[in-house]
Amino acid sequence: MSVAPVMVAAERPVTFRVEALATSAAATRARLGTLHTPHGDVPTPMFMPVGTNATVKALDPDDLREVGARIILANTYHLALRPGHERIERLGGLHRFMGWDGPILTDSGGFQVVSLGDLRSIDDDGVTFRSHLDGSTHRFTPEHSIAVQQALGADIAVAFDQPVPPHATARVDAAEAMERTHRWAERCLAAHDRADQALFGIIQGGLDPELRRTSTRFIADLPFDGLCIGGLAGDETPAQRRATLDVVVPLLADDPRPRYLMGLGSPIDLIDAVDAGVDLFDSVLPARVARNGSLWTPEGRLNLRNARFLDDPAPVQEGCPCRLCRTFSRAYLAHLFRADELLAYRLATCHNLTFTLDFMARIRSAIADGTFPHLLRAQLAKRAETASAEDPA
Repeated sequence: MSVAPVMVAAERPVTFRVEALATSAAATRARLGTLHTPHGDVPTPMFMPVGTNATVKALDPDDLREVGARIILANTYHLALRPGHERIERLGGLHRFMGWDGPILTDSGGFQVVSLGDLRSIDDDGVTFRSHLDGSTHRFTPEHSIAVQQALGADIAVAFDQPVPPHATARVDAAEAMERTHRWAERCLAAHDRADQALFGIIQGGLDPELRRTSTRFIADLPFDGLCIGGLAGDETPAQRRATLDVVVPLLADDPRPRYLMGLGSPIDLIDAVDAGVDLFDSVLPARVARNGSLWTPEGRLNLRNARFLDDPAPVQEGCPCRLCRTFSRAYLAHLFRADELLAYRLATCHNLTFTLDFMARIRSAIADGTFPHLLRAQLAKRAETASAEDPA
């Protein structure tokens, strides 16, 4: 580990300090940092569990603290539809509403521009969504997205953008979405006036290197508190994603702000992005695969819906501190899934998030003690052995 030069964003509601860089002898951009927020400090690199509807599915705030969560993400679009941001504001804001006293980041609704592609129309002013709940229409503009996020009161808001599927999108369409994202970024900055809330901007541009360079320079020149790298963790390959990060991150080498890659959740992909120089991540993946019966272990992924676990008395992972592994057997969890018992979802989610957040802690320790290149090589070798980018560390 080498001590980093002091790199601190200007005094704002949320600030970021690079504490140390991985040893310069290794070809890595991995770094340790601390994100300071009104609701506590977050060591980086860090993974954020996703609480779409003001809850990480199946878990309560005590569970989140136990699995090691330091910051969580909530979804602006879904909360605006139900229960409504005005109601949450009247009830004291998102932290009080969901009983979580740690930092919260809200996305902008931009992801739904992709995920709800059949239920929306885009123009230069914004996006009109048809609700997946009742078919009602809802207009999202940069100004509305900011108004919703300010009402929710998260520590960090995110600018409204237009992401595109990176691999499947033609360059001309990626360029149009990027330019629109840039115009919306300026409008978000003009609309944002909540003094105790940070605002992050989003870099777009698909997989085209020149578009990514253009977007990185444009967004980095604006007075955002942090920089999101959007439009990845989609239909691209891990190699394409890394090539894009290798375009973006070097352009930010002297920028003191945190770098946040949106939507990435597979442990092997996380460590590769840390190597590329990214600080923050989020994804529904650990919780989603848990609810489907897939449990992550150092040896690989276990499908607890498989009949072979019905008589297995061992814990899912020896030595794991999660509430599943310290109390229950594989046989018990396999039974819960087959019986459609709700406890299965809670226990499995606790395990996968513990696994992911413990892995991030291992990454931070490896950066600190100079062994990160060795950890990275071991994980990449494991990926080569399994030939699957989604197998865990």
